[in-house]
Amino acid sequence: MSKPWRHGILAGVAALGLLAGVAVAGYWVPLAKDNLHDPESPAIGVLQEPAEALSKLPPDPAGNQVDWIKAIEDGVIQPRTGLHSREPMRLRDDFILLENTGEMPMVRFPHRSHTLWLDCKNCHEKYFVSKAGANPINMYKILQGEYCGRCHGAVAFPLTECKRCHSVPRKKD
Repeated sequence: MSKPWRHGILAGVAALGLLAGVAVAGYWVPLAKDNLHDPESPAIGVLQEPAEALSKLPPDPAGNQVDWIKAIEDGVIQPRTGLHSREPMRLRDDFILLENTGEMPMVRFPHRSHTLWLDCKNCHEKYFVSKAGANPINMYKILQGEYCGRCHGAVAFPLTECKRCHSVPRKKD
């Protein structure tokens, strides 16, 4: 005799398994359905689908589901300093500690993960002044697409991943 509640449990376990598979494998909206590309355009058949390109890269559970830093470190991608340039990247391997974060943990800004694939001039002096304390960074401005928000939330991991930046606990008094 079949017990109906078992079917519900099995269905739930199967659904969790499918969801876990999606999280691991990644999900990217096809170009014809992304509300950016014209599905009637003949270019749709020529362009590479996001799933085809991105599924080969190291996974990340957030944003565009690609761990771009791991992709660079593993040699899967090799960023250039310019379209036709073969100059080596200028790495800066230090970090900046941003303490003005209210009650949130402080922000540890790693230059290395940014200079692995961005030249200094991508950010300085247009978006960030190269002087300690000269940038009035706050979450409102970041959410409006200024400072870190130029990339985070669009290309880099999303702003919902608070602990990736707010990673330095405050000392208890």
